[in-house]
Amino acid sequence: MKGFIVFKAGKRVLTAALMSATVLTSAPSMAETIFGAMAKAYDNNSSLNADRAGVRVTDEGVAVAKSRYRPTVSGTADLTVRHTRLDQSNAFGVDSGTSKTGTFGIVVNQLLFDGFTTRNNVASAKTQVLAARENLRNNEMNLLFSAAQAYMNVYLARQIVILRQKNLEFLDEQLRAAKARFDVGEGTRTDVAQAESEKAAAIATLNVAKSDEKTAVATYIQITGSSPDRLKPAAMAKNLPRSMDQAFSIATSNHPAILSTQYAVDSAGYAVKANEGLLLPQVNLQADVSRNEIFSGSELSSDADNTTATAGIQVTIPIYSGGRTSALVRQSKETLGQRRIEVDVARDSVRQAIAQAYSEMEAAQASIVAQRSVVAAAQLALNGVIEERKVGQRTTLDVLNAQADVLTGQINLAQAERDSVVTSYAVLSATGRLTASQIGLQVTEYRPEEHYEAIKDKWIGLRTPDGR
Repeated sequence: MKGFIVFKAGKRVLTAALMSATVLTSAPSMAETIFGAMAKAYDNNSSLNADRAGVRVTDEGVAVAKSRYRPTVSGTADLTVRHTRLDQSNAFGVDSGTSKTGTFGIVVNQLLFDGFTTRNNVASAKTQVLAARENLRNNEMNLLFSAAQAYMNVYLARQIVILRQKNLEFLDEQLRAAKARFDVGEGTRTDVAQAESEKAAAIATLNVAKSDEKTAVATYIQITGSSPDRLKPAAMAKNLPRSMDQAFSIATSNHPAILSTQYAVDSAGYAVKANEGLLLPQVNLQADVSRNEIFSGSELSSDADNTTATAGIQVTIPIYSGGRTSALVRQSKETLGQRRIEVDVARDSVRQAIAQAYSEMEAAQASIVAQRSVVAAAQLALNGVIEERKVGQRTTLDVLNAQADVLTGQINLAQAERDSVVTSYAVLSATGRLTASQIGLQVTEYRPEEHYEAIKDKWIGLRTPDGR
């Protein structure tokens, strides 16, 4: 990061901290980048894979809706055992007996007209697929942002550990110097006690920093599926909008959270029409072929083996359904109204997210400039206090306070640099541009339309396109 330029100008402890940080965060060929972290999350994250499976589930809704256009074929079979006792003997002298008759056949039903309900259900299912894809894209963006955030959190936590380790080394040296001056009568017991207190506090804060690093690493593993290696410094996201107004304009036409709600409106509109179609006549074509077989006892009946074929058109005109159909229409209209309101809610949420991210990004950039000045001034002050203590004009406490100011400035600078990177990706996400293709991730991009094309017109088959 650029903030390390200021660190190099410092002396003694600050220079040592920089050298250690440079060793840890240098950019060897095998070091990991923020894009590598996002790529791993894109390929490995379980939550994202579950979201992709959810889209495939929604795809099947189109095949389910289209099935109403196609004929249904069913086979029938039954075996009847009938015992008969005649009041008087028949021509064969038989007055009772048992007959066994079997019937089997095929029935075919074909929908001819259902008030356009099927057509609207198919259209609704298709728009649900489009909405699911946009929701998936939104979830992908949220995941990529979480991966970038986790990456920078680990990077910052490691920087803080290094700074606190170097601070502990500095305080340890100050404690030895205070004891040496006390032994020769140039210092006081108070100076030694103050140095010991600061060292103990530094040990405690170092342990907290190491704990924070472990927590950040655990979150990183949860999101990306692997442990972080050496991490390269990350720069701010590219292709950021030039202004907040431009970001609003881009998001309005591109953000998946808005587009998914708009598709949901279309789906709800088709659902209204589908329910209204239930009030119209239903026309079906039915045909069947059946075969009757008499296995025994035919002498008791005049029936004989026969084959029957029938075909006809059935028209059903709804008159009154107890108010159910009317309630479904009203319910779907209310759902449509709700979906329209949700579009405005999504726009407002995206606008708020852009305003917050953009403001925080600008604040972080301004903070970097300020903290660089703080670090440089604090380092000069520390150097001066150390020299003044040598001639008796300053105390050990003054040195410790000056060192604390340097450490605070270093940590705040590292935090500001982390915030500038994270908020830049937050802006990119809020505008709808944080996608694998738009940021150039080296991954095989998941294409939900491939599964949809494979199953949308499938008439038969139990296996999924991937062979399950």
